[in-house]
Amino acid sequence: MQHNIFTTMRSLKIMDGCKGSQVYAVHRPSSGGGSGGIGEKLLQQLHDHIKSQTFRSKSVRNYQPPNQTPNHTPNQTPSEVVAEGSLLPYGLPMTDLLEPKIEPFLRPVDFVERLAEIHNKIENCLEVDRSEVYLEHCTVFRGLSDAKLFRRSLRSARQHAVDVHNKVVLASWLRYERREDEMIGSSSMDCCGRNIECPKATLVANGYDPELVYDRCCCRRDREGEDEDEEDLMTLVVDDQECSTSDEDDGGGDMSFCIGDDEIRCHRFNMASLSRPFKTMLYGGFIESRREKINFSKNEISVEAMRAAEVFSRTKSLSTIEPNVVLELLSLANRFCCEEMKCACDAHLALLVCDMEDASLLIEYGLEETAYLLVAACLQVFLRELPVSMECSCFAKLFCSPEGRDRLATAGHASFVLYHFLSQVAMEEEMRSNTTVMLLERLAECAKDGWEKQLAYHQLGVVMFERKEYKDAQHWFEAAVEAGHVYSLVGVARAKYKRGHTYSAYKLMNSLINDYKPVGWMYEERSLYCIGKEKMMDLISATELDPTLLFPYKFRAVSLLEENRIGAAIAEINKILGFRVSPDCLELRAWFLIATEDYDAALRDVRAILTLDPDYMMFHGNMHGNHLVELLGPVVQQYNQADCWMQLYDRWSSVDDIGSLAVVHQMLENDPGKSLLRFRQSLLLLRLNCQKAAMRSLRLARNHSTSDYERLVYEGWILYDTGHREEALAKAEESISIQRSFEAYFLKAYALADSSLDSESSKYVIHLLEEALRCPSDGLRKGQALNNLGSVYVDCDKLDLAADCYMNALNIKHTRAHQGLARVYHLKNHRKAAYDEMTKLIEKACNNASAYEKRSEYCDRDMAKSDLTMATLLDPLRTYPYRYRAAVLMDDHKEAEAIEELSRAIEFKPDLQLLHLRAAFYDSINDFASTIRDCQAALCFDPGYAETLELCNKARERIKEQK
Repeated sequence: MQHNIFTTMRSLKIMDGCKGSQVYAVHRPSSGGGSGGIGEKLLQQLHDHIKSQTFRSKSVRNYQPPNQTPNHTPNQTPSEVVAEGSLLPYGLPMTDLLEPKIEPFLRPVDFVERLAEIHNKIENCLEVDRSEVYLEHCTVFRGLSDAKLFRRSLRSARQHAVDVHNKVVLASWLRYERREDEMIGSSSMDCCGRNIECPKATLVANGYDPELVYDRCCCRRDREGEDEDEEDLMTLVVDDQECSTSDEDDGGGDMSFCIGDDEIRCHRFNMASLSRPFKTMLYGGFIESRREKINFSKNEISVEAMRAAEVFSRTKSLSTIEPNVVLELLSLANRFCCEEMKCACDAHLALLVCDMEDASLLIEYGLEETAYLLVAACLQVFLRELPVSMECSCFAKLFCSPEGRDRLATAGHASFVLYHFLSQVAMEEEMRSNTTVMLLERLAECAKDGWEKQLAYHQLGVVMFERKEYKDAQHWFEAAVEAGHVYSLVGVARAKYKRGHTYSAYKLMNSLINDYKPVGWMYEERSLYCIGKEKMMDLISATELDPTLLFPYKFRAVSLLEENRIGAAIAEINKILGFRVSPDCLELRAWFLIATEDYDAALRDVRAILTLDPDYMMFHGNMHGNHLVELLGPVVQQYNQADCWMQLYDRWSSVDDIGSLAVVHQMLENDPGKSLLRFRQSLLLLRLNCQKAAMRSLRLARNHSTSDYERLVYEGWILYDTGHREEALAKAEESISIQRSFEAYFLKAYALADSSLDSESSKYVIHLLEEALRCPSDGLRKGQALNNLGSVYVDCDKLDLAADCYMNALNIKHTRAHQGLARVYHLKNHRKAAYDEMTKLIEKACNNASAYEKRSEYCDRDMAKSDLTMATLLDPLRTYPYRYRAAVLMDDHKEAEAIEELSRAIEFKPDLQLLHLRAAFYDSINDFASTIRDCQAALCFDPGYAETLELCNKARERIKEQK
């Protein structure tokens, strides 16, 4: 029957026949009826489609939970419900509609070589240029899946920023990466407690001192009672107490400025000291120098501003002057070249900018008067309010237009880093928008030759391609190639393909493969422009060179589906989902599962998709995922919250992370305000290496927390996961001071254990975990705490206590404790028991690549190689198997094969340990240039890694000796 469905679908060509953009499924005929003619089937299909469109037109806001009355009668079979509810209204996926995404990042052909170049730049550049090099560093890291590497490089760029403008932009970017704008009750000007992101510290023009950025900022000191004078913060200060402001001084003076009927008494010397124009007027050859009264009525200066100028001439302070008068005084300072007064006004007004209303009003004054700090303060508010501030009426005028960029440049605030940040935010919000295009055009205008132009032109190409403006896309991609970005040739080829020049695109990619050392994405791209066996061979080559590429798996899976081999299609897409979870691959599997009427598994995948991306559109962007959940609800078994908890325990204990995500999603559907569930969700997402989605879940957990102590814990985890360990510890301690809780103690123990522990620190971590276990919590979390406690006991050589912890964890179904218990057995020289323990984990766990890897440590070489081969097959991103196999080859004196084994992994998973090991292998064969290159690339991942630094220095010495 299934063969008939697929054959009928292909023969009808409904999409071509109806000239529509959507693919509609031909519904399966009932077993008792005749097949009918093709015309009847088409009419029936169109009739069903109209019904389904009416159903789908209901807004997602009107969604009814599954436990409400379903829209079908109790006697209907699942197949009839599917037919009526149109679970496949857009048919099945087709290979013709699949193509890989063009990545909007810099993608070097030789990633290791590029990292080595960047590290070399960092070592040899001037200190004032180091921030710019780190920005290049984090831009290259942007293309990797590890967001922590990007954030660390971004912190280094901020650390080495010299001027206020760069400090403001980079500090705001760091804040944006945590998306604190999504935290209810937080302000854009809130401070994390360190200079690196403090909104006040960024406005201090104190020169270059990278060590100060991690010090506590003035905001923290103010909270602790150490008040700072605002003008001391701006480093413009003369102590007000040393300046007389008495009525006697105010009423004295030896001259006057007259404005209308008002007379402002002044000290001629003080006024002359404000600027050279005043000095020339009051002491030069002008007639005013001999007059006691000078008429200023025609200078468009108010009495209040002139009085303020007189006060400033004596006191050098603006503390008693109203803000509107300071604005006028700023204008006066500009007209008469009073630099000191202008700087004071600039600094004073900058401190008054607190929100978007202030920034929108004052930035015009700042730009008009080229007030550097005032514009910086307004700019900071705009940036810290992103992405919300992009909706502000003045945003486009200020940032998107060429005139706005020119005005910012005049004030010293138009830069590549600014438009790099703005364009990244715009691309994340809506890649195809006009705002995104205009910001990228400004980025290109600010870009210098080299990587900056490569990035700007390539991203313009990507955006134009997404907008289906293929001619413009090709132009920008070609400009990026000319600037030196080889990967942009993919965009050139794709744009040509879309414009109907398939053979030209094929020749271009063929030439690329011949001219460079081939990498996976080259074969992936060329596969689009050929057919049959050649296409499949290219896809196989792409996967061999880079198994992390999604498109080859997707294409092969859909090809198998079109051959009516749906089981093989599911098996193919399972290969990539075993180690890299993405919404599009989950969508394909859900699609296949619906076709096989495995609705429970399909619903599992759809719920997992919505956890990763709540706004995901299914079926080539035609149906919201929530709507598909609604349609699947009536044909699957319904569970109450208690049933869901039992399911969660079962799936958690079987290390089924996708299944666990689906259960949590259903539980949140029933109880959306449950912060505990959001937190569990974030833990699962982190296991799956979905950091962005995990952070979103953590923010939602924080927003839905019902108590201060709970909110502090989630804020602590957010800080910890974004590299703020000490601030996370402070949050945990504050939470404990309010109320003892499992999560607060666990967070504190986890953060402390993240560093090298001495005996005293280990004892304290043990104490914290024991305190956590005394607090109420569920078995899922207590199992984790027991597992962590056992690990610390092992490190302290307390093996019996560790074994007790692991056994207790296993008793409450914490399956991962098998691995810890195996380690204990191994340390007790019970190798067979350790092996058996890991075998139990392999048998229980759905995701068991790490278990195969760990079991390899407890068996002989041949069995170890077998386990590691299986680990690589299940998860090619795990680096230990490559390192083990390479070490074995080196032991057998097969140096070239050992280096090739490591190189195979480094091509798609550049990693500190892989690079360090390959550097050591190169050193052993006296290839010192390659040793230094790999060491420099490795140090980009960890600049302080002592063994790599030592190896690099040794290789340099050997090169010097050879010379």
